Order: sequence, then structure tokens, then C-alpha cells
Amino acid sequence: MTVASIEPGLLIWPFIAGLLVLATHVPLGRRVLARGVIFLDLAVAQIAVLGVIAAHAVGWDEQGWQTQLAAVAAALTGATLLAWFESRWPAIQEAVIGSAYVVAASLAVLLLANDPHGGEHMSALLTGQILWVNAAQVMQTAVLYAVLLAFWRWRGARLAPLEFYLVFALAITASVQLIGVYLVFASLILPALAVRGLPGHDALWRGVLLGAASYAAGLAASALFDWPSGPAIVIALAMVSVAAAAGRVAAGRLQR
Repeated sequence: MTVASIEPGLLIWPFIAGLLVLATHVPLGRRVLARGVIFLDLAVAQIAVLGVIAAHAVGWDEQGWQTQLAAVAAALTGATLLAWFESRWPAIQEAVIGSAYVVAASLAVLLLANDPHGGEHMSALLTGQILWVNAAQVMQTAVLYAVLLAFWRWRGARLAPLEFYLVFALAITASVQLIGVYLVFASLILPALAVRGLPGHDALWRGVLLGAASYAAGLAASALFDWPSGPAIVIALAMVSVAAAAGRVAAGRLQR
């Protein structure tokens, strides 16, 4: 396949989905870094995945409302428990988060142990199916993200730790089912790391632009080389983030 043969119509909705994810995940990622709970998204994402797998295990339709409800309920329960642990034992919060991830992942493996297609199902949830995102999924996610961002902006500095965890859980649950666990983590952390230290709005728009360029490059590479889209975008995010961070360091040295 050549660059000229890439069909833009195939990539437009996945790219828009990526922009939506970045709109929430860049500010969330900066908040996660500031709070020092780097692996919170992996834990909450894995708990949401556990809800999806539990629904699958009892025979519910993967796109049905029961599965969505199971994922949301699992993520909100996990986020509430993690917020409670942070309020009681903040010094060991990262250890608790890591343990929650391992337990949720192990339970998911056990639920799929006797499913002949369990490995494929787990792989799809981890790496995502962003290339097959459609307009309806994008619109539904856009509405949820708009509500969450409006609530976050309204609360501002008054946003309590539990409220942050719940907003985080809802955003992560939606994005995991849209793009997969790995891409959720990469979208949350890598742009936030690349713009770390920059002032507020400057960091946000630079992080979103960096992420948008990465999604475009990853999707194009996926179409051009017939690679899985999720992993291709993760690698693009890593490369662009490292390049951006290195550029900032080099620019800082030249100014001295």
C-alpha cells in the first residue's frame, strides 16, 4: 500500500475519537502526575474491563446497555474504594493501585479461562479496536466527555478527591471501550509527561496537539503497513513525546 492509496474516510472517525480522548485525557493526565498516582488509569481501566468480561461471561451483548452498566459500575466501585484508601493510607496508595490492577487482571483471566475465544476477547480489550469506531460511538462518547469536562470546570479547585476519582472512572470506562487499555494509558500519561512543567493552558493545547499528531501518524502507519492501530498509535505517542521533551531540553540549554 502507498500513501496515496490510504482511504481518508476509513480513518476520519478513529482520528476524531482520538481527539475526543485527548480532550479529556491530557488534563486528566496532568492531574494524575500532580497527584503522584501514575498507574491509577491502568487500575481503573482494568477494573472496567473486568466489568465488561463479567458481562460477557454471563452472556450479555458486548454492545448492550447491560455490559455498559457493568463496566461503569465496576469502574465506579473500584474508583470509590481507591479514593477511600487514599484518604486513609495515602503513603501506600501506589501499592494499593498496583495491587488493584493485578487482582482485576487475574480475575479477568479466570473468567475467560474456559472461553475458547477468551484470548482474542482480552486482546481486543487491551489493544483496542479504534479502527472500527463509528459515528454513533463517537457522538455518545462526546456527550459524556462534555458533561464530565463541564462538571470539572464548574467545580474547579473545589473538586474533591472522591469527585476526581469518579470523573476519572467514567472517562476511563468510556475510552477503554473505544480505544483499549494500552492506548488509554499512553494517551493519558505520554502527552502529559511531554508538556510537564509548562504553564496551564499552554501545556493543555501543546499536549493535545502532540497527541493529535501522534494519532494521525499512528493511524497512517497502521493503514500503510497493515499494523494493529492501537499499538501503532502507542508507539507514535511514545516517539513524538520523547522528541518533544528532548526538544524542550535542547531549547532550554541554548537559552542559557
